[in-house]
Amino acid sequence: MGLFSFMKSRPIFWLSVTGTGVGIACLVKDLMQGGKFNKPNRADGKVIIVTGSNTGIGKETVRELAKRGAIVYMACRDMKKCEEARQEIVLESRNKNVYCRKCDLASMESVHKFVNKFKEEQSHLDILINNAGVMRCPRSVTTDGFEMQLGVNHLGHFLLTNLLLDLMKKSAPSRIVVVSSLAHTRGEINIADLNSENSYDEGKAYNQSKLANVLFTRELAKRLQGTGVTVNALHPGVVDTELFRHMSFFNSFFASLIFRPLVWPFLKTPRSGAQTTLYAALDEDLYNVSGQYFSDCVFKDVAPAAKDDALAKWLWAVSEKWTKLK
Repeated sequence: MGLFSFMKSRPIFWLSVTGTGVGIACLVKDLMQGGKFNKPNRADGKVIIVTGSNTGIGKETVRELAKRGAIVYMACRDMKKCEEARQEIVLESRNKNVYCRKCDLASMESVHKFVNKFKEEQSHLDILINNAGVMRCPRSVTTDGFEMQLGVNHLGHFLLTNLLLDLMKKSAPSRIVVVSSLAHTRGEINIADLNSENSYDEGKAYNQSKLANVLFTRELAKRLQGTGVTVNALHPGVVDTELFRHMSFFNSFFASLIFRPLVWPFLKTPRSGAQTTLYAALDEDLYNVSGQYFSDCVFKDVAPAAKDDALAKWLWAVSEKWTKLK
């Protein structure tokens, strides 16, 4: 069959075009998955907490940690989803030491209850992974009156981390991993209206919360010097998870029909999105590394605003006051 005849056969032509397109999309998808943590490091007996771990990056993080022998606590708000995820992970990993515990980061009371229960069950904590987050949600507030993205992404984890520090110091060497985002580079801490009470933009609020994650990481690293506890932040990549659930263009009929297929090749899978978290949590080369920021399992520089030490101290003082740690 000649080229002209082939092109005249429309079904064959369009099947060929479609097949080529799918092949290219799959190739791009594979290339976009980023760095991988390929080291065989075990985590036998290590006690690890992962927040927001019933779906997405958190779930894949727990899955891999369980396969490596860790004792993992899934700190989640939705206990039904958490238990479903736990059962799946236990069956696959053959590690029964995976536990669901309720921890709603939008409630300081819930965070306190989680920590109290955890300390009753465990005498040490090797790794804390602050993974949970919300993104670009309509304005709402936490149980304690904080703007939801600031409250969950920053303040909830700020409180949780500080309440667990005594245990982590006793367990040293131990690690804290903070899942931030490249969005921190677009963030600005609104000192005059940190809680977005006078005006609200869901994108700016999200970016602010992610910048707060990095400022918190760098300030905490300074406060933990000499304790044997390290803390590092990371960007997991643009990952196809439920984090996009509040973004209307991702959930509309138009998006599902046209937009999502177009962006699909450029999104990481949750498993790929978990790789830098695993690197920060387990890589032995990071034994004494603290206050750093990673992406695709390598060091990356942070935005100039994230290096503002005075701003980091101000945010720490406000966070301490708002979470009633002081």
